[in-house]
Amino acid sequence: MNVDRQAQGGLGRRILIRDAGWPSWGSDKVIFFHRGIPAAGSAGTRWRVFRYDLATGATDAVTPEDYFVAITPAAISETKVAVATIRRMSKFSDDRVEAQYRHIEVFDVSDDVRGGKGKPLQVTSGRRPKADHYNPFVLDGGRRVGYHRCRTDRLLEIKDESQTNRSIERKFDKVRPPASHPDVGLFRVSGVFPTVSKDGRKLAFVDNEFKTVWLADGDGLRDVYTVDDGTSIFSTSWNQKDALDILYVCQGPAFSAAKTVEIYILQGVSGPKDDIDKRRLTAGGFNNAFPSSSPDGTMLVFRSTRDRVHADAADKETQREYKNLFVMNATTGEFGGGGTAKPRQLTDGEWTDTHCSWSPREGCGWIVFSSTRDKPNQKQNVPPLDQGLDPGYFAVYLVNADDLLPDDGKLPAPVRVIRSSPTLAGHINHPVFSPDMRTIVFAADLAAVSCEPISMPLFLHSVRPYGDIFSVDLRDTNDVARNKDIAGFHRITHSRYEYSTPAWAAPADGDDDPNSKWKLPNDGSSAPPPACPYAYPAAGEGWYVAGHITVERRCC
Repeated sequence: MNVDRQAQGGLGRRILIRDAGWPSWGSDKVIFFHRGIPAAGSAGTRWRVFRYDLATGATDAVTPEDYFVAITPAAISETKVAVATIRRMSKFSDDRVEAQYRHIEVFDVSDDVRGGKGKPLQVTSGRRPKADHYNPFVLDGGRRVGYHRCRTDRLLEIKDESQTNRSIERKFDKVRPPASHPDVGLFRVSGVFPTVSKDGRKLAFVDNEFKTVWLADGDGLRDVYTVDDGTSIFSTSWNQKDALDILYVCQGPAFSAAKTVEIYILQGVSGPKDDIDKRRLTAGGFNNAFPSSSPDGTMLVFRSTRDRVHADAADKETQREYKNLFVMNATTGEFGGGGTAKPRQLTDGEWTDTHCSWSPREGCGWIVFSSTRDKPNQKQNVPPLDQGLDPGYFAVYLVNADDLLPDDGKLPAPVRVIRSSPTLAGHINHPVFSPDMRTIVFAADLAAVSCEPISMPLFLHSVRPYGDIFSVDLRDTNDVARNKDIAGFHRITHSRYEYSTPAWAAPADGDDDPNSKWKLPNDGSSAPPPACPYAYPAAGEGWYVAGHITVERRCC
């Protein structure tokens, strides 16, 4: 199309090449592009670079068919192009060899090198064979080729001469905010599922192996709970009553509705590790997760598969297809009164209700959660599940637990606050209230859905790319119904990497330096912090920063 609507007589836009991406001009009549081609069997999509001649309309392959990936062409001339390649497919378990890394190569399709007379020029493999290089670009009229590179060795601290024992530094990184937002602070530490106590004095998170819960407070950084039974830990949450000193964790596989996940309470978690009272709150072998306490610390809302069975399903795995919200005692759970105490059901339906968070305001029963209850039905070609998980269409809802009257059998009606597109399997997840309850923050994949998902590496330890952090201001904090379908929202972050499980709390004593407030050591005086998930013990970066081909849609 023309770039000047007026000077060139209109845009004149027309389709030139179908099923093509990443165009790069080799000359006024030659365009290089890449294209994904489904491979036979389970090999997935293979990507190749092609050359299109505007004068003849001919399309010719530039890169060999036996390459696993050849993408993001940067044209040097009519016949020469720089390309990012991966020659051999890799898996999570691989300690990758050179051919499984992403490298930059230059291909020449001129008559002089056709017929096997010439080979691609390997630009990066001889310089750093075990690193991922991507997005080549051309400088000085083709005399130089530039590229980006992923490396993680600078994150590592070498412990011995063999270079086999590595770990990350033991401190928080404070990232300098832009001049336009001097009141915004960003701190970085290796871990997942962060949760900050209501008074802002304690931070808990899970290590990158999903095995250990870490606590940072005025007494320093230390581990408070570890599992070694083959299961995982996720979804930490503080009881909102700080004086109770209670932390909740979920134990079990995170992404299988048919598998058992239990909620545990760690009472007295700030004290000596041996004195922490660790107890299970849930029973029955269901999938229970994402606990959040009421402001007074007495009740706990959580999502569960209990009794959420599919009537037509014969086996247990298919039966536990749906997830809804339940409420139980925050300290005794299902084991109160010396017997069993059945949780009270808060929502009901053949969908996924999850990621629930109770309001921080005393005496308020508002609960915000994420749900797929408005997803299109199967008649609109929407699959009921995607690889055993919900296919998407999440939106944010509010429900008032105070409307859950005792034994009347009537459930309160949730109100939809903000939605994903009715035609896009989007995910708006992990909503939480601000301390003043006027704003809800959530993670959304509005930015993660990309027409070029392979152009940059993605950290594949992330289950799905939730995208960026957004916020929505409530219209009314007293009347739930007045917050229906709010159209406006604010974007807080903007990148194609994952931002998820946000946590919001009031600052403690106006102190914005976590190294000071939480006394995080940097001298090796405490137990090692979580290992970096992006690096192998051996030389070279891990497969986690390799270029990938597709993004699986997954959500817990």
